Amino acid sequence: MPFHAILEEIRSKKPLVHCISNIVTANDCANLLLAIGASPMMAQATEEMEEITAISSSTVLNTGTPDAARFYACEICGVHANRLHRPVVLDPVGVGASSWRLTQVQRLLDTFAPDLVRVNLSEARALLGQETRERGVDSTERAGTRQARDCAMELAHRLGCVVLLSSDTDVVTNGSSCTEIPGGSSRVTAVTGSGCMLSALCGAFLAVSEDPLQAAIAASTFWKACAEAAEVRCNGKGMGSYHIALIDAASSPETLLF
Repeated sequence: MPFHAILEEIRSKKPLVHCISNIVTANDCANLLLAIGASPMMAQATEEMEEITAISSSTVLNTGTPDAARFYACEICGVHANRLHRPVVLDPVGVGASSWRLTQVQRLLDTFAPDLVRVNLSEARALLGQETRERGVDSTERAGTRQARDCAMELAHRLGCVVLLSSDTDVVTNGSSCTEIPGGSSRVTAVTGSGCMLSALCGAFLAVSEDPLQAAIAASTFWKACAEAAEVRCNGKGMGSYHIALIDAASSPETLLF
């Protein structure tokens, strides 16, 4: 299903997307979901996770600013969403930044099954047990499309879910079929949380789609289109303008022309 058809579904159904986000990007993720017509909820307390998951159309779990309580909240949401057959997106931000973070994310993957894992190359390599050059939550690694493709397919095969590996050319795979999505803008990498925002988009797209692979392809294609449109909109202005232009592009029908 092309992204414009999924966007129409989102605007019609207004799915509730629950994000256990990180403190850096929660506001941007919520505003982006509102811009495309979804309804964001950014609950964090472990005491209400089962109830929130039960009323949500999808769940997005982000480990960018973790602590023990947040990992426990992610576990509750993931397990309960699986029981209810609701889609789960896992964004293991900076998973290779520390051994503790990697251990906790691996424990989540042992506890519940995400429908989609959204990673960059360093995060994918960390989850595969490969040596990475991750610096904090940022990836300093750049690879050719073939290398990213092979890494994404191996991770998808190992986890048994769809993997969206973000790069200059995104790679979306379920371990057998693989789609590459070029385009976008190099400026998007200078916006804090642009990957987190893509994960939130994936949550909204999965909420109205029965096929996680096609939903991830559509979300990636749409975000690339937003990045291109934002560059045109801000017309050479600074990064603050580009940041705002991303949200403008997501909320504008003109983006569908890209």
